[in-house]
Amino acid sequence: MKTVWKYGWIALLVIATDQVTKRLALSLETPVTLIPGVLGLRLTRNTGVAFSLLSGSPVLVTVLSGVVLVIGGLLLWRFRLGALSLTGAMLIVGGALSNMLSRVFEGSVIDMIEFLFVNFAVFNAADIALTVGCGLLILSILFRPDEWKPRHE
Repeated sequence: MKTVWKYGWIALLVIATDQVTKRLALSLETPVTLIPGVLGLRLTRNTGVAFSLLSGSPVLVTVLSGVVLVIGGLLLWRFRLGALSLTGAMLIVGGALSNMLSRVFEGSVIDMIEFLFVNFAVFNAADIALTVGCGLLILSILFRPDEWKPRHE
């Protein structure tokens, strides 16, 4: 578990970055184009999860977020993860915690990053961390299975 604490700064950095960018996004009065035809900022609020699934069910969404965090904690306790998988896990923990904090204290998640070249969901820094974290876990399972050694054999 000492190794998990060494990587905890990643989760804290994700939470700080996400919460700061969400506060900054509140000042967006109109959409802003960052890269014409590619990337923009537009303030939206999401009461659901990815792609607004389960919107209107804030208690269920908060409970599901808590379940994801508990499962993540159990994985961290169960396995001696290596650098790649721990980095992915901490990105997921930080993203999930930050979005959960927003749901609990604000009733919704602030999203602001928008791809302009495709009709896609508006998202935030926590969502990016969650996606990259899942990708790193998949890569570690496929290409570094030795990072997934059970802690208690």
